[in-house]
Amino acid sequence: MSIIVKPIFTEKQTAITEKFENRYGFIVVPDANKVEIKKAVEELYNVHVERVNTIKYNGKTRSRYTKSGVISGRTSAYKKAIVTLKKGETIDLFSNI
Repeated sequence: MSIIVKPIFTEKQTAITEKFENRYGFIVVPDANKVEIKKAVEELYNVHVERVNTIKYNGKTRSRYTKSGVISGRTSAYKKAIVTLKKGETIDLFSNI
């Protein structure tokens, strides 16, 4: 089982990556710790990780109004990791597409 689920490509994460060229965001497995995330990124992308910051997000309740009435549901909870690489190293996230 892989620790890293997918990289993050949002406007906010892109702004962070442009400001700090050695920081990247990933969605990871919720029970992964910082040491496991560091090892997974180093093995997958062949880089040296300097620091890992993690954030847990709870799922939000959403509701829609339709013809048949109100439909309510919940978005998924997930864990996000911001990985800081050593100076001068980069990850090409678009090379696998």
